[in-house]
Amino acid sequence: MAENQRIYLDYNATSPVRPEVVAAVVRALELSGNASSVHREGRAARAAIETARENVAALVGASPKNVIFTSGGTEANNLVLSPSLRRTGGTGASILLAGATEHPCVLDGHRFPPAHMERIPTDSQGVVDLAWLQSRLSAGGPALVSLQVANNETGVLQPVAEVARLVHEAGGLIHTDAVQAAGKIPLHMASLGVDVLTLSAHKLAGPKGIGAVVLASDRIEVADRLIRGGGQERGYRAGTENVAAIAGFGVAAALAADHLAREAARLRGLRDEAEASVLRLAPDAVIFAPEAERLPNTFAFAIPGLKAETALISFDLAGIALSSGSACSSGKVKRSHVLDAMGVVPGLAEGALRVSLGWMTTKEDVIRFAETCEKVVSNLYKRKANAA
Repeated sequence: MAENQRIYLDYNATSPVRPEVVAAVVRALELSGNASSVHREGRAARAAIETARENVAALVGASPKNVIFTSGGTEANNLVLSPSLRRTGGTGASILLAGATEHPCVLDGHRFPPAHMERIPTDSQGVVDLAWLQSRLSAGGPALVSLQVANNETGVLQPVAEVARLVHEAGGLIHTDAVQAAGKIPLHMASLGVDVLTLSAHKLAGPKGIGAVVLASDRIEVADRLIRGGGQERGYRAGTENVAAIAGFGVAAALAADHLAREAARLRGLRDEAEASVLRLAPDAVIFAPEAERLPNTFAFAIPGLKAETALISFDLAGIALSSGSACSSGKVKRSHVLDAMGVVPGLAEGALRVSLGWMTTKEDVIRFAETCEKVVSNLYKRKANAA
């Protein structure tokens, strides 16, 4: 690998698109018909959408008829996190209980009044407190619970199936944001036991701007839809379908399913190697949630005294793209609400870095990461020595 070739280690933010997906998008862009039209051109566009729907459904073990395409994971979560999500003929929940480490589009994108939303606390590993949740579920009426499969910052996996059992025993409904997990670990709607699941294509090497809501069955519905108009997507999402993006999503889903087992094993090996290099070079480094079950491609860490902004610039100048693992606003890195919920001290949380690998990541990339990390750590320790 050439020294000036950039290395991308920020797959949890977005994945580079696979060539097969690009080809599918181009082919779909050449389809001239509207998928709602009955002529041959319209039927060709419809066929592309339905093929994609089948592929996305297969990725999560769902029925194709229960896959609803949206503009992305954020819209999908905004659509379903509503008091109008219900079992057919029933009433919706009056309260939303969401994991404290959920993505902002869950914590801030729901449609419940502020007084009717509570955050489920986590332990130091970022795993939700099941005892708290069980107690809260038994204290009030049926709730809607939202719990992600995998955290975008730390990679921590949540006990979704166990939570689903508790929620259903209490008469509630459960949604899971599977955006980060899809294509990285096996997912199956029935095994998870959830009522609704949401996805985003660009996290699994598909196009940006396309996502999906997946309902467990015809008995689950959202009465209050966000985008009203025509009858597209069973009336859940009006507007002419983005055929090219949907087609790309379908191909990305099929490829992710085909490569899932061997990619998970390959990436876990590379992840562990990169993580070990950090601990070797900086013995005082802290790996976040080391005792929790995590995505095979993700680890987050901090080195005492190293600010995230400084580290990100150093890695970027060396040709390596990482993330701070925290939300960015107006160009400033903010401390992570995820690490706050885990009880990480502010000084350490402000230095959090996230490494997330993907389909293009190689062993050579991990070696380059370690070499750059060595320089960053050496400069940090020199500054500490000079200041002493």
